[in-house]
Amino acid sequence: MILAALAFAAGAAVLQQQAALPAIGWVVLAPILAGLACWKRRLIVPACFAVGFLWAAGWAHWRMADRLAPELEGRDIAVAGVVASLPALGERSLRFEFDVESVPGGEKLPRKLLVSWYRTSAAEEAPALLASALHPGERWLLTLRLRRPHGLVNPHGFDYEAWLLERGIGATGYVRSRGEQKRIGQRNSPLDLIEQARESVRDRFLATLGPTPAAGILAALAVGDQRAISNEEWRLFNRTGVTHLMSISGLHVTLVSGLVAWLVALGWRRVPALALRLPARKAAAIAAIIAALAYTLLAGFGVPAQRTFWMVTIVAAALWSGQIASPGRTLALALAVIVFFDPWAMLAPGLWLSFGAVLLIFYGAVGWNTPGSRIAQWARVQWAITVGLAPAALLLFGQVSVAGPIANAVAIPVVSVVVTPLALLAAVLPVDALLHLCAWLTEWLLQFLEWCAALPGAQWQQHVPSLWSVLLALCGAAWLLAPRGVPWRASGLALMAPAFCLAPAAPSPGEAWVSMLDVGQGLAVLARTRSRTLLYDAGPAWGPDADSGLRVVVPAMRGAGLDRLDLLVLSHEDSDHIGGALSVLESLEVDAMASSLAPGHPVRTLVAAPRRCAAGESWEWDGVRFEFLSPAWNGTAKRNDLSCVLRIAAEGGAVLLTGDIERTAEKALLASSVKSDVMLIPHHGSRTSSTPEFIAAVAPRWAVVAAGYRNRFGHPNSEVLERYRSAGAQVVRTDLQGSIAIRLSAQGVAVEGERTRRGRYWLQ
Repeated sequence: MILAALAFAAGAAVLQQQAALPAIGWVVLAPILAGLACWKRRLIVPACFAVGFLWAAGWAHWRMADRLAPELEGRDIAVAGVVASLPALGERSLRFEFDVESVPGGEKLPRKLLVSWYRTSAAEEAPALLASALHPGERWLLTLRLRRPHGLVNPHGFDYEAWLLERGIGATGYVRSRGEQKRIGQRNSPLDLIEQARESVRDRFLATLGPTPAAGILAALAVGDQRAISNEEWRLFNRTGVTHLMSISGLHVTLVSGLVAWLVALGWRRVPALALRLPARKAAAIAAIIAALAYTLLAGFGVPAQRTFWMVTIVAAALWSGQIASPGRTLALALAVIVFFDPWAMLAPGLWLSFGAVLLIFYGAVGWNTPGSRIAQWARVQWAITVGLAPAALLLFGQVSVAGPIANAVAIPVVSVVVTPLALLAAVLPVDALLHLCAWLTEWLLQFLEWCAALPGAQWQQHVPSLWSVLLALCGAAWLLAPRGVPWRASGLALMAPAFCLAPAAPSPGEAWVSMLDVGQGLAVLARTRSRTLLYDAGPAWGPDADSGLRVVVPAMRGAGLDRLDLLVLSHEDSDHIGGALSVLESLEVDAMASSLAPGHPVRTLVAAPRRCAAGESWEWDGVRFEFLSPAWNGTAKRNDLSCVLRIAAEGGAVLLTGDIERTAEKALLASSVKSDVMLIPHHGSRTSSTPEFIAAVAPRWAVVAAGYRNRFGHPNSEVLERYRSAGAQVVRTDLQGSIAIRLSAQGVAVEGERTRRGRYWLQ
């Protein structure tokens, strides 16, 4: 059974690594193979692997077919449907899931949409007022502008499109202010009533405690609304390794269901009539399933909570049947059931970490015949989890919380045993004193976590190691944590060393690696030589707590093992080029900055000796030549024409970074040596740039467009793209191909999009 369950899960995992789905006709073989597995026991493992692969393929075909048709993108469509989730309140918008019921115009839309309702001017209603008028279960007629699922695709970045696919969201969009928006009724399905109860609890928590960190954390623990927690607090939890506690996690669901099961068993045994009719153990198993289901529904029945519910259900069923003696069998079956209902679960880091933690607890207890004190047991568990999960944490996040064992030693009992039960009690009983007690405990815990985060070396950060070194490190961790009597256990550290010590790949002397990152409508380019790093622009800011520096540039650099910049170039003052600069300067060590910003610009004050980029300035790093070709600073010019133009020349070719220059600056550059193999198309492909003369002077083999998907400016212009194609250039685009990786080496120039490199069917 264990091998069959693991084979089924492995088949689903392999499907999620494919660049294209198998033909739908292959899916019909799944029931045939399942029958073969039941008939021929010797073939059960390969048959279950194939069934898992085809089962996941069937789900994927169904979900991919339920996406918005390309011809419906960018159109205003009237849609009648139901608010299907707890609305999330943002700085400028309200976001919610919308179940489509009918489309008056007859267009075929996906079953579920993710909709944002923006406040586009001061005259419109604030998001808070919208939130008070929009509630789960309400039917609305909205005029929407939709687009297919699309996200930024960068190295070491979050896969937003996979997240949407797993949740069955076939399109995203926003409410049009010019169209019709009106409430037309109410749907009172059981799930709607649950969402309304969650909203009531969240609103009462926030109203009682006010806009405090504790209010957001308690709302997350009680009803699973993690969006009430600020980014600053998430960074604190991440640094101290307690992120898993600050939402309705598997640990909380397990503890709550276990507590209910223990109480039911305790009471059941004291009633002889009940105990004779049904053993207390079986009554406790039923109670555990009901409690887990109730808590999962209270969490919104999200995908992570569903995974925990199925795990608890399998364990409870094993208790009922008396087969709990084999933890490995129970966990394997739980994994297979989770994958059966959610084939994309294998992509979730939480699944691997939660199952890994449970396995490590069992594995760490093997061979310890004398349990020792409670403190000693707890220390062994913390040691096993910290060491065993460190390689996986490096692969998934590029970091390990060194202060995590200390922080978790206090946070786990406080949050899981005290705060969470009290928060659930406060959700049921409208007693403000309970909420204030929870808030006081939470504030105290936050102070303790801040102390942990301030400890020297609280967090280990490095490059994301290669897969082979992580697998070797996992073997080393298993050896290090082996039971007493296994020889040379400390030698496991040697197997773990490559994941921590091997330097990441880097350009050879004379080579340059240039990455044009996918930051949407903006620009950020990372250039590396053997020992130096340069960032050309930092992309846009999307809100007070979100920008491309924090979401794209910093993760890409840290994933590659880069924690400092030798030079930050900010081409000009437009917000889509410098919006992420503040986050970059706060997160990384920046040695120098060159820009065309005005002398009094606030960003210039954050670097010790900022300078202007000027035509003619050049330097060489590791055999790679860098030269500013513009601006000349010889008179008045439009802001776009003041963009710093940088040419990077290595052994195998050259790259020209043009910022947002327009025709005037292009004409001035014709007197310079601008010929390059790869060229950044000026101003995102706008009609104001890319004259035929300039294109002919550069003579690029590749022309790269940095633009946002279906942006409001209409970039890139089709006529401009045709000019480049007519000149013999191959056009590549960040909005369609993700981040563009360019390698200049002695072998020549290589250009590849991140979507192609990853090779996942939902990204093609």
